[in-house]
Amino acid sequence: MSTTTPPTASAPTTAPVSQQWVLTLSCPDGPGIVHAVAGALAGLGGNITESQQFGDPLSGLFFMRVQVEAATSREDLEAALQPVAEHFAMSWVLDVVGRRVRSLLMVSKAPHCLVDLLYRERSQAMPIDVVGVVGNHPDLEDIATFYGKPFHHVPVTRGTKAGAEARLRELVAELDVELVVLARYMQILSDDLCREMPGQIINIHHSFLPSFKGARPYAQAHDRGVKLIGATSHYVTGDLDEGPIIEQDVARVDHSRRVEDLVAIGEDVERQTLARAVRWHAEHRVLLDGHRTVVFR
Repeated sequence: MSTTTPPTASAPTTAPVSQQWVLTLSCPDGPGIVHAVAGALAGLGGNITESQQFGDPLSGLFFMRVQVEAATSREDLEAALQPVAEHFAMSWVLDVVGRRVRSLLMVSKAPHCLVDLLYRERSQAMPIDVVGVVGNHPDLEDIATFYGKPFHHVPVTRGTKAGAEARLRELVAELDVELVVLARYMQILSDDLCREMPGQIINIHHSFLPSFKGARPYAQAHDRGVKLIGATSHYVTGDLDEGPIIEQDVARVDHSRRVEDLVAIGEDVERQTLARAVRWHAEHRVLLDGHRTVVFR
């Protein structure tokens, strides 16, 4: 009499899930960079779906942004890219396409940029996760509450500035903040804080920099009879309003416009300019090139 031993059941296997990744890098320019990166990704079965690159003849640096679809883990991707990065002395970042960047919005009294960013986050898939709103005045707390965002009132006076920045540092750490957006926050951040978060703080300036810096730019523009008004979104550095520019836009006006008209038109330009800068940053489309930026749109 013979017996039949049933086959040993094998453990179920789960095939890796295909994932969209985004890789950004910069390094000294030279031959073979694109080939090496593409080869490393292809070695893992990756399919490049988007690729942009730029070699800056002034800085001698090469910049690249690649989106790749691959059924592999982050660890395997990083292991494949690490030798390439070391060979070419790269600075590089790998992330999941569409991951929402944890963001802290800072405001004073003007609501237009805050409302616009919160609306875009909710309704237009802006790839940010607003984890809190900080205001040096309490005026905009109701807007934050309407959108379900925690509001932190952190007053700033000449005597409390150091304490206010200490509180900001605490919030950045507690909330695991990756990006700070000055959405018409009318306070100057210290050099120390700017150095602690390079390329992580975005500001909107209510003029087309470098023109009309400082207070009342629209009144300055009106006094000069300008025909174009604009806005500038830039990374914040210790030099006031001189950080690397991400995006600028303008609107045409004429002699019939009053200061109030310029303010209203300018606020609309500010909203759109800041929104584009924040979106491009969150999509890893902005790379720092010294005092300038490379923006892969």
